Amino acid sequence: MIKNNRLTAEEYEKNFSDIHPPFDNETAAIVEANRCLFCYDAPCIKGCPTSIDIPKFIKQITTQNVKGSAHTIFVSNIFGAGCSKVCPVEKLCEGNCVYNLLEEKPIEIARLQRYASEMAMANNWQMFERKPDNGKKVAIVGAGPAGLSCAHVLSREGVEVTIFEKEEKAGGLMTYGIAAYKVTPEFCANEVNYITGIGGIHIEYEKSLGKDFTVAELQTQYDAVFLGMGVGLARQLDIPGEDLEGVEDAITFIYNLRSKELPAIAVGDRVAVIGMGMTAIDAATQAKRLGANEVTMLYRRTQSEMPCTQHEMDIALLDGCEIIWLAAPKEIKGVDGKVTTLVCSKMKLGDADASGRRSPVDTGETFTLAVDMVIKAAGQMPFFDIVEQNNLQHKNGKINIDATGGTNLAGVYAGGDAVNGGKEVVNAVQAGKDAAASILQYMGLV
Repeated sequence: MIKNNRLTAEEYEKNFSDIHPPFDNETAAIVEANRCLFCYDAPCIKGCPTSIDIPKFIKQITTQNVKGSAHTIFVSNIFGAGCSKVCPVEKLCEGNCVYNLLEEKPIEIARLQRYASEMAMANNWQMFERKPDNGKKVAIVGAGPAGLSCAHVLSREGVEVTIFEKEEKAGGLMTYGIAAYKVTPEFCANEVNYITGIGGIHIEYEKSLGKDFTVAELQTQYDAVFLGMGVGLARQLDIPGEDLEGVEDAITFIYNLRSKELPAIAVGDRVAVIGMGMTAIDAATQAKRLGANEVTMLYRRTQSEMPCTQHEMDIALLDGCEIIWLAAPKEIKGVDGKVTTLVCSKMKLGDADASGRRSPVDTGETFTLAVDMVIKAAGQMPFFDIVEQNNLQHKNGKINIDATGGTNLAGVYAGGDAVNGGKEVVNAVQAGKDAAASILQYMGLV
């Protein structure tokens, strides 16, 4: 049965508490920072898409220069606090730490980054002074990591920025699309306020591209435009029974978790999650933490091809989620319009596809699962119609850009998930930075 309010207030609080607790005192942070070898040509920096000077900010922590440490982080990544919580560091900075080669625990880079950046936010240390207004105006579509990163760089140079955001809160994926035990809505709001605290950034909420304005209209009103609206349309399974009550896409499920009180979120007794990416993991673990008795994840390939990291998968397993490999949904059956059964095809791996992973091939055999809820996490699609309507060149909805981040439209740039189809938050932050640099050049400010 799908129902809400399954747990006590104490259980909700425990289940959705911070999965990565911070250092509880200065000494603990300094001790960990002193483990760093401060490598020359540090591989951890190369593992960070925003190229944070990691040895430098860690060294500053050892000398108790936390303000300087935070500046080193924010000059490369203004979302440094949020990224310290949500980045898959095991495949980025920490995964590149030389201690891995020595078969020792890598430096807790993310935790140290969180220590310095959160202290800066808590004390409202503004690391950048905005230059005088230069008369230039830029419009940004999307107040997510790409848009806010772009806005911050532009504002620092004296540009007036207006961001158009379709939701009632800023933060994009950070606010609406990531597990509640990684980042809280309160943290996301604080981070947005900290970033916009530099001044010169105005956010127009509940304003959607294609509904309230067009790119052409922005071109006439602003000196340049940046498109950072991400992706958000859930990929459909295209199987019978997808419209039954109890079938929900992971994006909507997580969105509701982030925008409503936890007891209000309904979940089934026996939940099936389709997919094995980060969003699928977030949906599965949160379904379990909301009180589902059984959560089963299904993936049409094997563990070797899964898009999530081992660390993320381990979280799901520790929460009691089951995983069935080489299984693909074939049909969803129900009684009285409600889900009762998921029919799955047994798969095998064939030749590699365009992604380099071996393609799943239907064996012709099937099996069934008794379920009352199915969460679809088979990926997200770009806003194809919006891109088409605004005459943007694209590939399957993903906006085409040149080496500068420019689109086929004069003065219009794009970056983040709207271009790459969906990567990490840190990649979106870097895309926003890169586009801002190109926009400044385009407007003759550098």
